[in-house]
Amino acid sequence: MTSTTKPSPFLGPRSVIYPTSDITTSKAWYSKVLGVEPYFDQPGYAGFNVNGFELGLFPAGDPERGPMTYWGVLDIEVALAHLVECGATMLEPIHDVGGGIKMANVLDPEGHPFGLIENPNTSPPD
Repeated sequence: MTSTTKPSPFLGPRSVIYPTSDITTSKAWYSKVLGVEPYFDQPGYAGFNVNGFELGLFPAGDPERGPMTYWGVLDIEVALAHLVECGATMLEPIHDVGGGIKMANVLDPEGHPFGLIENPNTSPPD
């Protein structure tokens, strides 16, 4: 029997973003824990580079919802269509967050959040 599966549009997890009610306190704590300062530090978002993986802090998020994992993709439109075709429910449509970086979120059939990120600054695997 031959397989007719398509290649995966996913590159693997690229970032986890934690909602925070106090970004100043959270930045100080994660800086101490990780031993690095955020490489991106704005009032609306702070990002730490941890060996090529991003830990983000988002003050507008809902801390009760918990962190969101974002899976890297080369083409967010293709990946989002694939998820919806597989039964995901749209949570947050594609939006540009600056620098050509696009993000979107869906819920899997069990209601778990699943994030997508297309980042032109991230190299695809060899």
